[in-house]
Amino acid sequence: MFTLDKKLALDSYYVRDLELSRLLLMNDSNYPWLILVPRRNNLVELTDLDFNDQIKLLKEINIISKILKENFNIEKINIATLGNVVKQLHIHVIGRKANDASFPKPVWGNATIKKYHQDNANKIIEQLRKYCESYFSL
Repeated sequence: MFTLDKKLALDSYYVRDLELSRLLLMNDSNYPWLILVPRRNNLVELTDLDFNDQIKLLKEINIISKILKENFNIEKINIATLGNVVKQLHIHVIGRKANDASFPKPVWGNATIKKYHQDNANKIIEQLRKYCESYFSL
């Protein structure tokens, strides 16, 4: 059974499960910031996934990036797998704009986190679920 890291669970909202990954919305309204967590236990590095799962993950990253670009008025996508704080393999897919809270610097540690109001988070989650339905056959 898949277990999500406690810090990821505390810092984000569940959106939905995709073919391989759990899709999360980071609880920071400064950016449209999504996280993909492959639903496999004991993964730390991207290379810990078998090759077929790496291909599935790349497909999910591409589709989530497309959803952000088409629906969230962004200029640039940042994709990162750091894992310095949370060891569990997870991929950040972050929409950036020239006027966002920390541009052109990285999102980590350069702006105060601005948590979503619950109503706003719920609206974005519902939008994301609808967008996912049109791209993923789940």
